[in-house]
Amino acid sequence: MQRTLATQLPTRVGEKVRIAGWVHRRRLLKSVAFLIVRDASGLAQVVVNAPAKLASRPSSQSKRRAEIDALTEESVVEVTGTVIANETAPAGVEVVDAELTVLSVAEPPPFDLYRPTLTATLPTLLDHADVSLRHPARQAAFRMSAAAVHGFRSTLDGAGFVEVHTPKMVGSVTEGGANVFALDYFGRPAYLAQSPQFYKQTLVGVFERVYEVGPAFRAEPHDTVRHIAEFTSLDAEMGFIRDQRDVMVVLRDVIAGMLAAVGEREPAAVAASGLELPQVPGEIPILHFAEALEMISSDIGEDLSGEPDLAPAHERWLGEWALREHGSDFMYVEGYPTAKRAFYTHPDPDRPPYSRGFDLIFRGLELVSGSQRLHRAEDYERVIAERGESFGPYRTYVDAFRHGMPPHGGFAIGLERFMMRLLGVSNVREVTLFPRDLHRLSP
Repeated sequence: MQRTLATQLPTRVGEKVRIAGWVHRRRLLKSVAFLIVRDASGLAQVVVNAPAKLASRPSSQSKRRAEIDALTEESVVEVTGTVIANETAPAGVEVVDAELTVLSVAEPPPFDLYRPTLTATLPTLLDHADVSLRHPARQAAFRMSAAAVHGFRSTLDGAGFVEVHTPKMVGSVTEGGANVFALDYFGRPAYLAQSPQFYKQTLVGVFERVYEVGPAFRAEPHDTVRHIAEFTSLDAEMGFIRDQRDVMVVLRDVIAGMLAAVGEREPAAVAASGLELPQVPGEIPILHFAEALEMISSDIGEDLSGEPDLAPAHERWLGEWALREHGSDFMYVEGYPTAKRAFYTHPDPDRPPYSRGFDLIFRGLELVSGSQRLHRAEDYERVIAERGESFGPYRTYVDAFRHGMPPHGGFAIGLERFMMRLLGVSNVREVTLFPRDLHRLSP
């Protein structure tokens, strides 16, 4: 008999079925036992007619009841029985005349998964992620995360992008200084990639438009609620652009596609989380970095001229401004000082101290960084020399630009940070399946 999922039971009333899952909750009465069985789709109520007190002579019923009494929550069971309507049961149906087979017996977890919310501390939940992730509320965040990735992919597929998969072990450190994880590569030094930046730029010369979903590694010594050492990066790069505004238009569509996919693919998870998905305006408000600093300075009465970047408090101020003035949870800040951006960022030829780099701020938090990139080898040679760095580690990268590269640009979205802001949680580890940070390398 083919297995039936909990959500399929309402279509099988009157039929004999086989279900399987985890014992979510038990209710043991004198003459009958009720089991709530949980599978990937939801909950099913099972009625097992097995009296608690029987004659002293052993019988199949007494053995069955003893087995049920000994069961622990999270034990795995298989049940066959008949589906009947019962409006008080989950989904309005239950399985009766049930025969139960125990597939594995579980040790009790350190928290009750059947309760609406988990009351354990975050470290406890992370230490026992193998079971805490089974809780519907914890699952909801990661189901929505998967839907967001689907939206990212489908939006870019529809825009003519090609998905690529680039190396995560590299032979030189060229992007982020010392904040890398070193490893031994057959006796040679190597490093975990901080991003696919150099590869995706190179591949613009092959496919014109590329994207990647993959891990990125940052050995940053930050012990904060928004930093982890390994995260999922959603990267895109596109050629033949006029300036960063072309990239910003595509990013706007990508964010809208991610949110639409969350709503369409996981409505139950959205509802269970009490989440109201934000609307992405057709045109996201844009401020130049210098204009943003001037507005913030005027409001707080503090001279911010000369600041090379936005502080978290400034991002929050801008998020409030965008919501108040434009009714938008999103806004762009473009034109960050060239000195603050990555060396491959294209300067603004009309305003030399500034660049064609931008950030997307979502509800007062920087969510995405992007820019138009340099695309000529001689420009890279000049920038590297101005930085006083050795050209050797950059040679392979710069050589790609000697064979003709169009003007191009791109962006990167940190998936966990996106979900953190979307769900309004206070710690990025709450939306990371198995976080890696300064203190955690397991499970």
